[in-house]
Amino acid sequence: MGSLFRSESMCLAQLFLQAGTAYECLSALGERGLVQFRDLNQSVSSFQRKFVGEMKRCEELERILAYLVQEINKADIPLPEGETSPPAPPLKQVLEMQEQLQKLEVELREVTKNKEKLRKNLLELIEYTHMLRVTKTFVKRNVEFEPAYEEFSSLETESLIDYSCMQRLGAKLGFVSGLINQGKVEAFEKMLWRVCKGYTIVTYAELDEPLEDPETGEVIKWYVFLISFWGEQIGYKVKKICDCYHCHIYPYPNTAEERKEIQEGLNTRIQDLYTVLHKTEDYLRQVLCSAAETVYSRVIQVKKMKAIYHMLNMCSFDVTNKCLIAEVWCPEADLQELRRALEDGSRESGATIPSFMNTIPTKETPPTLIRTNKFTEGFQNIVDAYGVGSYREVNPALFTIITFPFLFAVMFGDFGHGFVMFLFALLLVLNENHPRLKQSQEILRMFFDGRYILLLMGLFSVYTGLIYNDCFSKSVNIFGSGWNVSAMYSSSHAAKEPKKLILWNNSVVRHNKVLQLDPSVPGVFQGPYPFGIDPIWNLATNRLTFLNSFKMKMSVILGIIHMTFGVTLGICNHLHFRKKFNIYLVSIPELLFMLCIFGYLIFMIIYKWLVYSAETSRVAPSILIEFINMFLFPASETVGLYPGQAPVQRLLLVITALSVPVLVLGKPLFLLWLHNGRGCFGVSRSGYTLVRKDSEEEVSLLGSQDIEEGSNHMEDRCREVTNEEFNFGEILMTQVIHSIEYCLGCISNTASYLRLWALSLAHAQLSDVLWAMLMRVGLRVDTTYGVLLLLPVMAFFAILTIFILLVMEGLSAFLHAIRLHWVEFQNKFYTGAGTKFVPFSFNLLSSKFNNDDLA
Repeated sequence: MGSLFRSESMCLAQLFLQAGTAYECLSALGERGLVQFRDLNQSVSSFQRKFVGEMKRCEELERILAYLVQEINKADIPLPEGETSPPAPPLKQVLEMQEQLQKLEVELREVTKNKEKLRKNLLELIEYTHMLRVTKTFVKRNVEFEPAYEEFSSLETESLIDYSCMQRLGAKLGFVSGLINQGKVEAFEKMLWRVCKGYTIVTYAELDEPLEDPETGEVIKWYVFLISFWGEQIGYKVKKICDCYHCHIYPYPNTAEERKEIQEGLNTRIQDLYTVLHKTEDYLRQVLCSAAETVYSRVIQVKKMKAIYHMLNMCSFDVTNKCLIAEVWCPEADLQELRRALEDGSRESGATIPSFMNTIPTKETPPTLIRTNKFTEGFQNIVDAYGVGSYREVNPALFTIITFPFLFAVMFGDFGHGFVMFLFALLLVLNENHPRLKQSQEILRMFFDGRYILLLMGLFSVYTGLIYNDCFSKSVNIFGSGWNVSAMYSSSHAAKEPKKLILWNNSVVRHNKVLQLDPSVPGVFQGPYPFGIDPIWNLATNRLTFLNSFKMKMSVILGIIHMTFGVTLGICNHLHFRKKFNIYLVSIPELLFMLCIFGYLIFMIIYKWLVYSAETSRVAPSILIEFINMFLFPASETVGLYPGQAPVQRLLLVITALSVPVLVLGKPLFLLWLHNGRGCFGVSRSGYTLVRKDSEEEVSLLGSQDIEEGSNHMEDRCREVTNEEFNFGEILMTQVIHSIEYCLGCISNTASYLRLWALSLAHAQLSDVLWAMLMRVGLRVDTTYGVLLLLPVMAFFAILTIFILLVMEGLSAFLHAIRLHWVEFQNKFYTGAGTKFVPFSFNLLSSKFNNDDLA
């Protein structure tokens, strides 16, 4: 898997790919995912690159496949997804595949077009039959007799003329029939009245069932209308209005025999169209089913082919245009695998001259590669969200695996809640290969990706819940309490002892609501609870005071240890990058500043825990007062925690005060001394010359092979070092800002760790309130109705526990744990200014059918 402590060593390699084998070689590299390509044609437009024609061909194939997938989904045909990913198609098969897909597209479009035309004709005929059926009841007069007519222009100016008058005038009576959308009926009728000035008679009837629109395919309600009008000019206006309102107009029969003949013809044509349409749909489904069997493999093959040509466009040609040159970043551990991939690609293409590679030196910063598995991936994503690590610096994810769930559990400590979270995560882990979980919605997918984080968070919460002795806000008495109540009674002691001790008797117990246990009384405190907090504290009225003191001190101790560990990891970075002066001038002063103040605070807390007992607890000094007096130098002598406390504290303050100027000025002055020492400061030792380059922090060794090239090369190298720009003011300002940020951050960050105490207290109190308001009420009901009431109360308690205490409180503790790692821990040693290694790998291509990706 590689090292999780530090990113892998990378090298820059140059690939020499023969023109005939480049496609096969990159196909082999894509299957293995070994290298990240560099773009050698950044100044060249994407439309002017060598393989732009092949890219257009791939885009055309993607368009055809997107159309096929769309038609297959429209026909409700399941799309099979293979378990194995097919390789990129050989060049010989690309043209054949393109021809097959184009032929299939033409055939599908033609069949689909014919199907839509048949369907539209069928819907129009069905509408016509409904129109004939409904309009049969509209007109009751005999329309066979039509008298001769003469057009009168005065009809246009008459406001209202009845039917008998028009018949006497000899005007022609015309009809327009059809269907109109239900929502347009009212506006349609108003428009006819205003334009035709009353020379029309409109009759409506609503169809019993909605019909599909032949144009849009939408199922809507229709109205059948019959418009009677007089005069050809009025008829022309009526037809124009019908067109404007998108009415479906059909011929109106003049006689009953004509109506019957049309109806019989329509029934015959409808039956024929049904038959032809069913056969067309069956044939179309057969074609789509045949295409669905291979569409998955073809989608993956086209994606791989497009990715290969995209990488080839990043390569440059040599002067002969017969060889492609590519530059790639590759892990040093994978160089042999890279050579084998090139050999396999050359062998597959049948080339006589194989492709090869060689490593080249570079001063560029390589990308960062940290190999992960399904367990470490979630923790690495937490670190990468802050910033991708710089090349070869210490990776915080290795320690985050333990510290992140532990700090979360400190804030979320409850045995019951942690166990529920652990079971949920364990269920996700055991079913991680289930396809429905991998294709779930965004929120569930987020839980699934962090299943191992949830697993450890739940497990650590169980541990801290046992330490706090909290299980759904109740304590569990596993080992028996270390406090004995009966020892407080005066009857259990000798006659002389009660005079010295404050003991209980029947009167004290009867008249006092609150009783106090005295650990100094013999037999009352029999020893500490074996694991965690004694369950008797759950009954104490000062339980919150005790737990606050305990959790606050614990938060400070954990925070200071966490930050000190971060500063220590910075030493590992300085040793790896050969910057030992940073250890002496930066890391050690930071550690002294941290330990002399806050490390001493931890010492006082632990010392007071160990030295003072129940008998001497009343005379124990306050740690807060002693810590404040450390900086105030009080005139009067205090009792102190231990003998000689004042000299020790003064020494620690002197060390702290001296570490600050060293932290501020040490590194800039040292770099200035290196820059101005001599023209090229060097110390010869056993064939090597140590050349100190003044590029702010770089210290490099000049190997013996450089010495053998002669003194002229040495002088040139010294001149190059001397002429490099050195800005002392910028270095000094940077270090001053870093020092101020660190010194103030030690105080603020230590206070920031008190969130461990605050969120733990909030979680415990919320859990206690939820128990008191629900479960306690349900358990106190009498036995008659208690069982009936307890079931819904328990269900409501479980729902609130999941949504409030597990989800909301868990999310709050999760975010606070992330903040403690990003701000308080990682800024002590982690730069996070690198670029992530993104290999050319076919595994990164989506294997799902996504029309957006194909379009």
